[in-house]
Amino acid sequence: MQKTLKWSVAQQLEWRWWVNYLDQKDKAEYLKWKRGYWQNLLNLMQGHLSIRPDMSLLDAGCGPAGIFLNFSNQQGGMYAIDPLLDQYEEKVKHFDRSDYPAVHFHTMPLEALDWEEKFEVIFCMNCINHVADIELSIDRLFAALKQNGHLVLTIDAHNYAFFKQLFRFLPGDALHPHQYDLEEYRTMMTDRGGTLTFGKCIKKEFFFNHYLFVVQK
Repeated sequence: MQKTLKWSVAQQLEWRWWVNYLDQKDKAEYLKWKRGYWQNLLNLMQGHLSIRPDMSLLDAGCGPAGIFLNFSNQQGGMYAIDPLLDQYEEKVKHFDRSDYPAVHFHTMPLEALDWEEKFEVIFCMNCINHVADIELSIDRLFAALKQNGHLVLTIDAHNYAFFKQLFRFLPGDALHPHQYDLEEYRTMMTDRGGTLTFGKCIKKEFFFNHYLFVVQK
């Protein structure tokens, strides 16, 4: 994996953002709110994604309060990876691995995901444009899926080609090393044989809209 300066800066900004964002938030109240947030997204996918307790799940790019919160006792196995887990545990009071003894945490980037373990559902929530190598990361995610398994993503997609190109060259969005529009993200999935089974815009803003995708391998 080639770590660019842009990615390294984004990683530093990412954990600092979480520290500042959570600094004045009560841990119990925030985690309750976050579980509700994830549950709302899961509810949106009803009829398009069914998760049984015996399924193996991966939260790829989980952050300090990922969707693993809602599957912390998953019988089939709940795995969570993120390159910043050590920083989160050291610096973010809201994250402690010992709070989730049944979750298998691994400090690693998506590009290093090369396990024999395969998953029936992989979540990659607001993460894929944070990676160093987006093409390799998506390759790794698809390779880690079981056949007919589902990849669930949330992404920020550009609304305007002009600003997409501008943000690629200027630090207008330093937290995100990659800048793409909706069709480019769709192509990344279909080029790898994925079938988009569900898509919904869950938040509209000027520069970006935030989308929820379910992709079947």
